[in-house]
Amino acid sequence: MVGAILLLVAGGLLLTACVERLVGYLTRAALGLRLSLFALAILFTGVEFDDTVLALVLSAGDLEGAALGTALGTSLAIVGVTLALAAIVRPFAVDLPTDYVVLFALAPVALVPFVLVGTLTFVHGLALVGVFALSFGYLLVRESQRDTPVFRNTDLGATVRSDGGLDVPATVGEIPEDRFVAGRRAAGWIWVALAVLALAGVVVASMLLEAGAEVAVGEFGIGGTVFGATVLTAILTFEDVLLTLEPVRRGVPEIGVGNVVGSVLFSLTGNVGVIVFLSDLRISRSVLAFHLPAVVALTALAAYFLHGGRLKRWHGVLLAGCYVVYWVVALVAFGGVPLGG
Repeated sequence: MVGAILLLVAGGLLLTACVERLVGYLTRAALGLRLSLFALAILFTGVEFDDTVLALVLSAGDLEGAALGTALGTSLAIVGVTLALAAIVRPFAVDLPTDYVVLFALAPVALVPFVLVGTLTFVHGLALVGVFALSFGYLLVRESQRDTPVFRNTDLGATVRSDGGLDVPATVGEIPEDRFVAGRRAAGWIWVALAVLALAGVVVASMLLEAGAEVAVGEFGIGGTVFGATVLTAILTFEDVLLTLEPVRRGVPEIGVGNVVGSVLFSLTGNVGVIVFLSDLRISRSVLAFHLPAVVALTALAAYFLHGGRLKRWHGVLLAGCYVVYWVVALVAFGGVPLGG
């Protein structure tokens, strides 16, 4: 139990430090290389590397259903917990193009035809990974062609175009690395390399949190109870909460929303595709009747709010309320909920 607590503390401290650094590094990389910050955020934070590893481990252990539940639970938690908390704590302006919002809203819908098949095979996995690659590729290409800020009404959006900018706004803040990197000829690529290191730290910290959570819940014997599921969900979504809330708090919501959009797209397409690479996946009735429709509905609601141009506090409260309702119904009617992580 002491070891589990130490893992949780170490994971939390490491995650917080790495996320703070990642925000600063990505912002400076976008400025130095004249790239879209939103695109970099999708590429660096949207692809959930730790979820992919978890999916492969579960699938190899004949736990494909649990892996699918984790993918669905992650998508629900990203919207109902992560995006909701960001809006509640710090309402912020958004300026996503309509096609970006539509792509975000259609991510869970794209999974419906595959679920209707009944049993997913390796071929279906390739198709889902293909959908993920096309979706991400479309976003990255579109961002590279845009000459206006993704977020016009933010401190960063006022000074930085999607193809780069001149100065780091005061809201981003200075970091010690500026003294060694700023002004160098290859500064942009140095920031990218540092961002990769920070992302690796985020993955390691998430693994520490997951390991500590498993041991702690097992020791308390609450894994199947309401409290146990709540604790696990909170711990396993801590990474995404920080990756969304910290950028919003520091005036760069491009990174936070890029994490939300990218994570939902990846979890429901690429991650599900990876699950069936090692073994076939038989879809349960509860997924088709309740869990997937819940993901579709909650994602559509979030997309509607994003398209409105500003995430307001009541938007966050409503998203969080819908997530709680889903959670209660799932526990009462289906005996459990997919855990996000």
